[in-house]
Amino acid sequence: MKISVRHREGVTIVEPKGKVTIGEGDVMLRDAVYEAINAGSNKILINLKEVSTMDSSGIGELVAAYTTVTDGGGTLKLYNLPPKIQDILQITQLVTVFDLFDDEEEAMESYKPAQ
Repeated sequence: MKISVRHREGVTIVEPKGKVTIGEGDVMLRDAVYEAINAGSNKILINLKEVSTMDSSGIGELVAAYTTVTDGGGTLKLYNLPPKIQDILQITQLVTVFDLFDDEEEAMESYKPAQ
């Protein structure tokens, strides 16, 4: 599993690639989100397009990251969800918790103030 982090217009974009599963990917995802928070980011997007597998531990890390960012006054949003991950979030009713977007442009647009 690899994770890249980039910044765009004041938003930190975390991009995991591979398996977000217990023992490796989950820890890497947690570390990437906490590094972003510690660097002062309060707007975090997670691009799940390249995630091939996510187990319950990976889902747990998404929930923990969401809680941590939200409790700190920030927002964490997800986009480019593969069908399998979309299904997991639907079954667990987490679609009602996370802000989900189809692509990066739509997710970035959600951070702009309403006009």
